[in-house]
Amino acid sequence: MSHAALIAAELHVRPDQVSRTLELSAEGSTVPFIARYRKEATGNLDEVQIQAILDRAAELKELDERRAAIVKSIDEQGKMSPELARAIANAKTRTELEDLYLPYRPKRRTRATIARERGLEPLALLIWGDRREGHVGDFVDPAKEVPDAAAALAGARDICAERVAEDADLRKYARMAATRQGVLESKVLSDKKETKSKFEMYYEHREPLAHAPSHRVLAIFRGEAEDLLNVRLRFPDEEIVAGLKARIRQPTRMPEEREKAIEDGWKRLLSISLEGELRAELKQKADAQAIEVFGQNLRNLLLAPPAGNRRVLALDPGLRTGIKVAMMDATGKLLETTTLYTERSAGERASAEKALQKLIAAHAPDLIAVGNGTGSREAEAFVRAAGTNGLPIVSVSEQGASVYSASEVAREEFPELDLSLRSAVSIGRRLQDPLGELVKLDPKSIGVGQYQHDVNQMLLRKKLGETVDWCVNLVGVDANTASPQLLEHVSGIGPVLAKRIVEHRNASGAFPSRHALLDVRGLGARAFEQCAGFMRIRGAHPLDDSAVHPERYPIVERMAADLGVPLQQLVGDDKLADRIDWKRYVGGDVGEPTLRDILAELKKPGRDPRGSFEPPRFREELKTIADVREGMVLEGVVTNVTAFGAFVDIGVHQDGLVHISQLSKKFVRDANEVVKVGDRVTAKVTSVDVERKRIGLSMKEV
Repeated sequence: MSHAALIAAELHVRPDQVSRTLELSAEGSTVPFIARYRKEATGNLDEVQIQAILDRAAELKELDERRAAIVKSIDEQGKMSPELARAIANAKTRTELEDLYLPYRPKRRTRATIARERGLEPLALLIWGDRREGHVGDFVDPAKEVPDAAAALAGARDICAERVAEDADLRKYARMAATRQGVLESKVLSDKKETKSKFEMYYEHREPLAHAPSHRVLAIFRGEAEDLLNVRLRFPDEEIVAGLKARIRQPTRMPEEREKAIEDGWKRLLSISLEGELRAELKQKADAQAIEVFGQNLRNLLLAPPAGNRRVLALDPGLRTGIKVAMMDATGKLLETTTLYTERSAGERASAEKALQKLIAAHAPDLIAVGNGTGSREAEAFVRAAGTNGLPIVSVSEQGASVYSASEVAREEFPELDLSLRSAVSIGRRLQDPLGELVKLDPKSIGVGQYQHDVNQMLLRKKLGETVDWCVNLVGVDANTASPQLLEHVSGIGPVLAKRIVEHRNASGAFPSRHALLDVRGLGARAFEQCAGFMRIRGAHPLDDSAVHPERYPIVERMAADLGVPLQQLVGDDKLADRIDWKRYVGGDVGEPTLRDILAELKKPGRDPRGSFEPPRFREELKTIADVREGMVLEGVVTNVTAFGAFVDIGVHQDGLVHISQLSKKFVRDANEVVKVGDRVTAKVTSVDVERKRIGLSMKEV
């Protein structure tokens, strides 16, 4: 079966959809471009399906490369047989391949190796049942360190035990049984029994291997890494050994010796090998689930509704060090900064109030953004007391702001500013445009993941990179205002071209049209094809500020001509767009999916898919966890969604947890089905533990 056919069967799509997707990717097309502008070619596959096809194709390519290396190795040993060649060719997974290769893999000197060196291979064949003639006494040879029959039998059993551990069919059976009936067990180390930690629930823990959820697996492995837990996989030894014996059916003159060898092969070799293998597999699956959760959370955070082009006064709270203040205009340009000391003396507080009032009078902000870290409620109270003329005060997540303030990006943007003032700028800008500001950060520092530092970092970077790219291209980018960090995520651009775009913009002024992007050094026809549809330019051509790709401008111009109206009049007019019969324009590589996208864009050109901004509302009297009481019904903002529930900011510097069982009156399998990062929710406080800084919440009791 070809790769395209195999992938199609696995992903439930057609082989031609897979083939065309792989061809487009090989030609240099990106996932966002293929998903948006090549729908006819792929049969309208979405970006998730396209990425899955590309990922699986890469896995199969890697599998084929490993298959070729194994065939070469066995050929060089002169041990390839037609049966083995067929088995290797038909192997569908890396595990199957490695099981077949195991007997031929170069290995260190083992007990079985030593036994073979002593001439005991024929005796092992006799025990196994592959040989009918011979006696134990024939293999006694003191010169070869086989002094008696017992030593000869022991060495032969070592060879048989290794055969048990390396036989592909026996390994497959044992692996399936171990996976199906194995148990994940964790116990506290004997010298740590009195240690208080967040892993106490795993000090004496057992659960079926097949059903262990990702968050518990990662937590248990973290406890092991921190030298608190001893973690083991326990298998049904007696059942597996009985199954192994039953699968070796050829008659033998020495059944007791063979049974001993099988028992030894399982206990000493195969069970230990499978424990390591299944631990790695368990970790791999847990990583994949955690990374998927991180990706979903990041996507929701990046696509949070922006406050948009509003003037923002941003505050980075501090008690002893003062409140750092930054004023931004509607485009995010920094206008003024200052530090307000509100907690040291009454005189300084009064001076701070006057300074704040002066700032507000001078710049007329539309919103006040307050970072949600330590001192945020005190800062909000100060702002209200100082008099804000009813300006909305919005709590903004500080997660990652300090990372940004110390980054190379921040130093380039604001070389003269103190780190904490840079944080205030970041807080204000992420209110104006979360996507535009958060792309400047390493996604891991945003804090919407689950054990993100424990999972496979290469896969995490890949997933988060794909997520950021998808979000940026979904929203589109203003080519005349976007930062290099935002531009580099646009389809076909990358870091080098992003910097060149900004350099060209700074030297020559704003781009008057999309086609003017071709004047950027190094931005050729292929890069233009990939990026143009995602760039927004407010210029002479009305479609340059829409998601209609320049390659389709002639179609829209025909539509306008057929309606007898200027192109400018058609763009943005619902009634005119409704009069267009898209079927008249089908032809070549343009079909219904593209034409329906064009009509939707004509009705609402450049529409922001992120929705409208609505600030959260926290209760003013709640400042710390000590102010929270059971039974309170509070509004909050979802800050993180995990496999076991959702964390909610209720405005007291400590997020509350809505366990998955408390998200809804209905059974919830996946928390993402009910809530996502950024959602405004109402929840009831079910428990408060001030000492351990834990707040329990319920949404099903509201």
